[in-house]
Amino acid sequence: MASIKASAAQHIRPASPGPLAEDFARQQVQKQQRSNFHSSSLVRTLSQANMVSSSVNQTALHPGGVQPQREHTEIEEELHEKAHIDYDRVAIVANPSVAALYEDALVYETGSAITSSGALSAYSGAKTGRSPSDKRIVEEEGSKKDVWWGPVNKAMTPDVWRINRERAIDYLNTRNRIYVVDGFAGWDERYRIRVRVVCARAYHALFMRNMLIRPNREELEHFHPDYVIYNAGAFPANRFTTGMTSSTSVAINFEEKEMVILGTEYAGEMKKGIFTVLFYEMPVKHQVLTLHSSANEGKNGDVTVFFGLSGTGKTTLSADPKRALIGDDEHCWSDTGVFNIEGGCYAKCIGLSAEKEPDIFNAIRFGSVLENVVFNPDTREVDYDDSTLTENTRCAYPIEYIDNTKIPCVSSGHPTNIILLTCDARGVLPPISKLNSAQTMFHFISGYTSKMAGTEQGVTEPQATFSSCFAQPFLALHPMRYATMLADKISHHNANAWLLNTGWVGAGATTGGKRCPLKYTRAILDAIHSGELAKVEYETYETFNLSVPKTCPGVPDELLNPSKSWTGTADFKEEVTKLGQLFVENFKKYEDQATEEVIKAGPDVKVEGQ
Repeated sequence: MASIKASAAQHIRPASPGPLAEDFARQQVQKQQRSNFHSSSLVRTLSQANMVSSSVNQTALHPGGVQPQREHTEIEEELHEKAHIDYDRVAIVANPSVAALYEDALVYETGSAITSSGALSAYSGAKTGRSPSDKRIVEEEGSKKDVWWGPVNKAMTPDVWRINRERAIDYLNTRNRIYVVDGFAGWDERYRIRVRVVCARAYHALFMRNMLIRPNREELEHFHPDYVIYNAGAFPANRFTTGMTSSTSVAINFEEKEMVILGTEYAGEMKKGIFTVLFYEMPVKHQVLTLHSSANEGKNGDVTVFFGLSGTGKTTLSADPKRALIGDDEHCWSDTGVFNIEGGCYAKCIGLSAEKEPDIFNAIRFGSVLENVVFNPDTREVDYDDSTLTENTRCAYPIEYIDNTKIPCVSSGHPTNIILLTCDARGVLPPISKLNSAQTMFHFISGYTSKMAGTEQGVTEPQATFSSCFAQPFLALHPMRYATMLADKISHHNANAWLLNTGWVGAGATTGGKRCPLKYTRAILDAIHSGELAKVEYETYETFNLSVPKTCPGVPDELLNPSKSWTGTADFKEEVTKLGQLFVENFKKYEDQATEEVIKAGPDVKVEGQ
């Protein structure tokens, strides 16, 4: 008996030590990551299991038998037919829920986490801003006569387009799962376009789910897109392909109605790509003006449109508790009013606080995507002042997360006030100026601002820049086509125009100045909307010949005229003249198509060499 017990004891397996248990757990995680499992495709997984049980022709040699062919969904068939997506190998996750996208981002994407507010934090990788030098438009017969060719829209041949498209599709076919998000661009149903996003990251899918207008269940049933985005951003372009200057390529084909992204995982490329599509489609096909602007509506139906580049305050200033938000970045002005292009907002987060911008701060909750922010690993609280990853920290959230949003995001009123936003880092432009018709055209075409750190790859400090129509990186047509349309609409609807500087006051950014306090900028806007600012006394601001108010409720008088508030170490008149010369020099490229009145509306300075 003793010998039997001894023999049995030899075969008793000892308890597994800690490391073995950890290895087992790691193996299970790796197995899950290799699988095609997705919470949204659970029904598909179960149906496949049922197919195994209902297989036919089982034999001892082939116990699995033969499985009946699975029926494919309408979306799978369409992707297979038009893009050769291998629907039998790749799990195509169509229009998943927000919760399902959270789960996938957390499991499969490094750098993802749920923050203390409930928002998903995602990391875009090496590219934390747009890559405008890598934007391409396919040169084809249907659009080449309209496209503004040059540094903004570099031409791509159809052959190179096909190479890059195939490269993107090949990459997507290597993934275990890809995501499809369907949505609309444009709240006015007469002009909206149907957009389909095909991507490999849950973060990208959630981002575009937020930024596009979300269809209801019935609209999704037989959704056939007008434009398709193939986002293979984790895979580089071939730098040796003709015309490629880097491993990044963002290309649009107006004939094929497709967009292909390679070599950048920055989600903003998709948003701005659709914006470029609307800058082409709306004016060319519908005579509708596309605007890089935010817009809001007062209680009396009065609409204000804010033009401006990233970092000038479009999103911040349009989020006004006293006015209904129409949209924060992209709009169209039609014959019946103004409508938002997007279903969400894409707000800058650097320096964000509940005190300064409560509407935006409170919109950062479950369903929102925080991009490239830094958070406390213990509390998961975001440090909005931390720019370790980039100055261009962002949050994408559905527009209805702003409490006083006007839904649908359409106004039947034409704009009463047109506000051209600039962020002048030299500190010499007044905080607010009233513009006449010629000045409005001059400053709209000029599109002056200081390019803020982080909004583009490689920009780390403010730089003076001119961006025609306040939208140059996104324009598809020549700036004068948009400017002419704007002039006609302003004239027809008797809109007021203002130049609002949200930049530095007292001095330049490098000579002791400070950013104009947001409370003063909001006080200026309140005075515009109430009509009080139009009633005060004005004076002419030297060199630029701008009409500047002497007083404004809630704003110190000396702040309104830079010549009276200047405390900088640089000579004031010299700084004004330098900026004026930059304006005149920049405008030369448009003089051949501008009227004499518009040319003379610029600064009164002499350019060196003349």
